Amino acid sequence: MAQTVLGNISLGYQLLWNQLRQPAAVRLFVDIDAAVPVDAQHLLAALREQWPEQAPVLLLEIHSASLLNDILEHGTASDPWVQVPEAWLGDAALAQRVEHAHGRGLRMIWCGAPGQRPDPAISERFHKSIINLTAEEALLGLRVSLQTHRDHDGEAPLKSPVVPGQIYEAIANRALAEHCLDQQGAWALTGWPVEDVLHSYREQLIQPGQTAIVRLVEAIDADVALDTIELILSEEPLLAYHFLRYVNSAGLGLRNEVESIRRGLMVLGYSVLKAWLLEQLPHAASDLNLQPVRTTLVTRAHLLEHLLDAGEEDNLRREVYLCGLLSQIDVLLGEPLATALERLPLPERIQAALLQNDGPYAPYLAIATALESPNTRATHTLCNEHQIDMEEVNRALLRTLSAMLARPARGLLA
Repeated sequence: MAQTVLGNISLGYQLLWNQLRQPAAVRLFVDIDAAVPVDAQHLLAALREQWPEQAPVLLLEIHSASLLNDILEHGTASDPWVQVPEAWLGDAALAQRVEHAHGRGLRMIWCGAPGQRPDPAISERFHKSIINLTAEEALLGLRVSLQTHRDHDGEAPLKSPVVPGQIYEAIANRALAEHCLDQQGAWALTGWPVEDVLHSYREQLIQPGQTAIVRLVEAIDADVALDTIELILSEEPLLAYHFLRYVNSAGLGLRNEVESIRRGLMVLGYSVLKAWLLEQLPHAASDLNLQPVRTTLVTRAHLLEHLLDAGEEDNLRREVYLCGLLSQIDVLLGEPLATALERLPLPERIQAALLQNDGPYAPYLAIATALESPNTRATHTLCNEHQIDMEEVNRALLRTLSAMLARPARGLLA
């Protein structure tokens, strides 16, 4: 049963970001088909099996009240954190299960509507809260942030609605995100204000991350293996894009077009690569707020790689990964995707997936994209439409997230 329970649920995910702009946790959205019962103990066992201890926290947002009740009935301190909505605490049976689960050491996370806070009478049962600010509270947070950065000018200091150690939901403003994490010590933010962060770069080009470039130069100086160089380079989306443009530029005069990072590294050589990297370094980006944007692209690329398991075929695996990595490169470049991709001699299968939503990679790219949402039904529909096994998709998702998040950030820093 533990081998098949993952075939009876639909999943989605969202990364939670800490002060370092690295994943503090991953929220796993879980839904079930009402016609197919899911055993909570088997589900918890399957998740424990897939999720290593060194990975960040796994937080379950369960969309089925019956499954949540069962998870609360059986969950222990060694299981993932479990989100409990305020709206469901009115159910006396569920509230009693919360009490018992707390006694067994299960870490539960309270969540509520904008402006709500947990009742003091029950707050001690919850490890943390996911707080959704009202528009007025968000505005007050911004005012406190501004006041912190300048003299009070005789004004009475304002008190921020953001309290340390909690999780904040739906923060759509860069300044408010900085206030939560950097000034108030919030534990994490669910999601990231990507649009507002990118809007601040509307009049300038975003450059590749400084840390990735420095790490590459250090790796070249240490004469590390080509695989390591490729890994660091391929986990910085903008640098990978610029590298492919560079190796295909007329100035290099290569006879054949270069369609992959690996091939580009082989034909270029370490000395030329290092000279090119040093040219990029003075203009490199050091804005930490860009890191979640990059990490999101890399996560999608690795997820696509796992969904389309190429087995031992390394070239195919690299091609699939590149397809995912470039799928939102327009967001960082600030131009239409077709314009960005026409500068690269990409394999036909990548072009078909990204520009025509066609070809063998397209269904898997659609699923990888759908998995980034709490709308797990969309993933289920896509799997049925393309006759792709739901259990394999769920396993690929858990493998991707646990492997990526368990290792130290490599080349992902801004």
